[in-house]
Amino acid sequence: MIAEEIHRITQALPAGVRLVAVSKYHPAEAIREAYAAGQRVFGESHAQELQAKHTGLSDLEGLEWHFIGHLQTNKVKYIAPYVHLVHAVDSHRLLAEIDKQAKKVGRVIPCLLQLHVAEEETKFGFTPDEARDYLEAGAWRQLSGVRIAGVMCMATNTDDTARIRSDFRRARCFFEEARRDFFPADDHFRELSMGMTDDWHIAIDEGSTLIRIGTQIFGQRQY
Repeated sequence: MIAEEIHRITQALPAGVRLVAVSKYHPAEAIREAYAAGQRVFGESHAQELQAKHTGLSDLEGLEWHFIGHLQTNKVKYIAPYVHLVHAVDSHRLLAEIDKQAKKVGRVIPCLLQLHVAEEETKFGFTPDEARDYLEAGAWRQLSGVRIAGVMCMATNTDDTARIRSDFRRARCFFEEARRDFFPADDHFRELSMGMTDDWHIAIDEGSTLIRIGTQIFGQRQY
């Protein structure tokens, strides 16, 4: 089933869009099955779980570990040596800590700014206005251990596809504005991470470059 779903999804992806297989709460054996089907990019949202999987799956070459959840500053040091992309940077404090830990291990870690465009107040992230103000203030330019590589968002949890599309479009508009105003000559600022199991087709329509799919591939969480 895992291999079939990965093939089904990847065959439907247009050029320039990549699949992040969300493997959080699923065992290492499921990741191995996905890897055998050709998947290389996996998303986790708990530092301890990611650390265990990174260690247990060290024999698999070419794995990209993406951290997709809310990252606590005191957990950054555990994943800094190997994380490929941090999707959900929601404060300067977090970005500064990633910078600090990246420098300790001699890395530059790509990060995405998390936008709060959904209706739910419980979601994390900068509003577009806050993100704009943050970029204009410019403190991030002094951080040499991180690279802002784009934007991430989650749409409102609703069956209203018009609302979902509006959320994604709002994120894309900010992404394009930020690229124009703050990263015009930076080829690294190119990722727009949006779309999950229930809404990834809409996200792709609205310009997503990274879709984060878990349940459709792995089924319901295992632990």
